[in-house]
Amino acid sequence: MARPLIVIDPQPRGLSEIFDRAAWSRLESLGELAVHEGAGRMPAERFESLLPETELLIGQSDMPKARLDRAPKLRAIINVETNFLQNVDYETCFERGIHVLAPGSAFARPVAEMTLGLAIDLCRGVTAADRAMRAGKEKWLLAGAEGCFSLYGAGVGLIGFGDLARAFIPLLQPFGCAVKAYDPWISDHFMAGFGVMPASLEEVLSTSRVIVIFAAVTSENQGFLGRREFELIKPGSVVLLMSRAGVVDFPEFLAQVENGRFRAATDVFPVEPAPADDPARKVEDLVLSPHRAGAMTDSLLEIGRQTVADTGLILRGLPPLSCRRAQRETVQRSRSKPIERR
Repeated sequence: MARPLIVIDPQPRGLSEIFDRAAWSRLESLGELAVHEGAGRMPAERFESLLPETELLIGQSDMPKARLDRAPKLRAIINVETNFLQNVDYETCFERGIHVLAPGSAFARPVAEMTLGLAIDLCRGVTAADRAMRAGKEKWLLAGAEGCFSLYGAGVGLIGFGDLARAFIPLLQPFGCAVKAYDPWISDHFMAGFGVMPASLEEVLSTSRVIVIFAAVTSENQGFLGRREFELIKPGSVVLLMSRAGVVDFPEFLAQVENGRFRAATDVFPVEPAPADDPARKVEDLVLSPHRAGAMTDSLLEIGRQTVADTGLILRGLPPLSCRRAQRETVQRSRSKPIERR
């Protein structure tokens, strides 16, 4: 009996960064692998020749209806870049029962960990004090803690309640924070199950002392946090931008930090890598992180582990469990920007 054909076209991911030896060995045992290891995508001629026998595609290859029509055996597409891009005919996949998956939760715990670290940094002015001391402008003892506050008991507001926010909630428990969250795609009942108080965007912004932006970019929310929203934030609060720069009016975000309304940290930028003259580099009270919150070796290997685990289930005729599934109701609205190698 012929083994199922698994096409692996992983760019911009490298095979060695997402598959450890154990995961790769397991993947080899599951089927016949057709692998592209060079730069860029698999050459179109080779890719097209494999489609008629392909049962599972691992990568972010373009899959319009014409290609799906040539892949009658296809059971699943797993995008190891981890975003749902608008290069797949999702409706055709739904109609044919083809799973479209992304192991995005691989980054949830490390991003949550970094968020906690940055939140403490901003609350206590750690980076600001370091910069001042290196410049010989430090203030000592209580004078050096002006404007700082403790995370213990602070009101925390989350904008977006996906994988990142859900991984962040347990890390806040020792601090006794009252947490409010806004996410129009999530029910109040679901949030309450995590001990979170559902709230409007305005309430989250106006009543929270620590605000974390976890929202993903969609066709409906690009730049939805602008001047009106930022001016609802209480002066002296802290804001962390941890998801995508596209959800905020980034120049206005910088202006509000520069004007001293709130201290902030960002792990994401409109253009990445940020150019040398990016104005964000000159903003005091802004802690900069070059999109590294989730960039951990084990996070990337977790992409491979989730991919292999769900591949095994799918090829046995069972539903995937580890990766996130594209949902008919929401996937067409996704506007995530794919990563680029420079």
